[in-house]
Amino acid sequence: MEIRVLAPTGVIGAGFKATSLERGLALAPHVIACDAGSTDSGPSALGSGRAKLSRDACKRDLRLLLLGRDKLQIPLIIGSCGTSGRDSGVDWMADIALEIADEEGLHFKLGLIYADQPAAYLHQRLEQGRIKPLNPAPILDAAVIDSSHIVGMMGTEPLSAALDQGAQVILAGRASDSALYAVVPERMGADRGLTWHAAKTIECGAACCVNPAADGLIAYIRDDHFEIEPLDLEAKVTPLSVAAHTLYENANPYLLTEPSGVVDTEAAVYTALSDRTVKVSGSAFHPADVYTIKLEGAQPNGFQTVVVGGIRDPNVFMALDKLLPKAQQYFNARIADLFGGRLQPGDYDINFRLYGMGVVMGPLEVEKAPSPNEIGVLITVTAPTQEYASKIASFVAHVSAHLPVPGYEGLISTIAYPFSPPEMERGQVYRFSVNHVLLPDNPLEMFRTKLLEV
Repeated sequence: MEIRVLAPTGVIGAGFKATSLERGLALAPHVIACDAGSTDSGPSALGSGRAKLSRDACKRDLRLLLLGRDKLQIPLIIGSCGTSGRDSGVDWMADIALEIADEEGLHFKLGLIYADQPAAYLHQRLEQGRIKPLNPAPILDAAVIDSSHIVGMMGTEPLSAALDQGAQVILAGRASDSALYAVVPERMGADRGLTWHAAKTIECGAACCVNPAADGLIAYIRDDHFEIEPLDLEAKVTPLSVAAHTLYENANPYLLTEPSGVVDTEAAVYTALSDRTVKVSGSAFHPADVYTIKLEGAQPNGFQTVVVGGIRDPNVFMALDKLLPKAQQYFNARIADLFGGRLQPGDYDINFRLYGMGVVMGPLEVEKAPSPNEIGVLITVTAPTQEYASKIASFVAHVSAHLPVPGYEGLISTIAYPFSPPEMERGQVYRFSVNHVLLPDNPLEMFRTKLLEV
């Protein structure tokens, strides 16, 4: 048995070479699958419903995939539509698909799978003790549920049910990335350990190549092993580059948790068949004792205005650890005065990030670099309204440009701002509010499917 799974790119809208897709189609895959989203970019897409990548970029990729699917008459499965996998993201991607079908004269049965979780359902499951926290997880209560937009991350089962109903193209809400690639091989009877490990390996497209790129791979799943090959004839994979992808987005490089079980790669053996193909054997799959669906939620977290600047004088930035706490006290007093007590310190946040001074790793930094010649400054002000955020930011930016630096007398300029005015409004911002799993009665109960004849 050989099952061929085509992964054209890591995410719809990131792009891929048309020639790579053509080669992939020539290899006669049994399915084309592609991810369309993630939480990698933070909570904004889930909170706002806006996709990260542009409609034009997504339409370009989706057009080529729909045409390729039509040529071979095989399933096309796309998950986490609209970046977050919200219901609105599924409808957004469906609108693009319908537009392409009209322009190209395509005909197919479209399955739309929705992953938004109604508040009433979540309240019920919470009261029943059927929602469990992941580590680390914020507190989940009725107020968090009501103030958050929450999706469930589906496994293969809703996708398989849509295929059973005749869907030829599936646009799904939030989904396990690997499930998109695992569902057809599972249905065809492939070994689950090999299937899920192969799916994990190709879910980011050519990211597991020696030189990662926005391009595609094909997986050949056989009885006792699977093989990974890039679609671009110039691209290469090695046992190390393929094995390394199990580290991506995982706390444990050997045990990868999915709704229906755990992928176990500890005994996997990676063998180079050429500089373009790697063989993997020994992967296992342990079915879960209890089926779980991961919940992801985001809620509004105020409005932001940011200021970007730079400091070239070491006498200034080496004094900031003492200056900024004093400045914060001054900011709080002046803000209380400016707004007549309408804003208290807990109502807003003023944050300074000093790039070049250990801001990325903080106390975890192990490389003790010498003092830099210059640093970048990012000031972020978060407040209940955009008006408040911008007013506070303009005040903070002005004061920060003339901090009283020890060793200098009189007024000096401390921060250089590249923009005029320096304040940039970010609009409403969001934070993740849910990192839990839900124990459903069955794998399908949290998802709704709609079928359309296109």
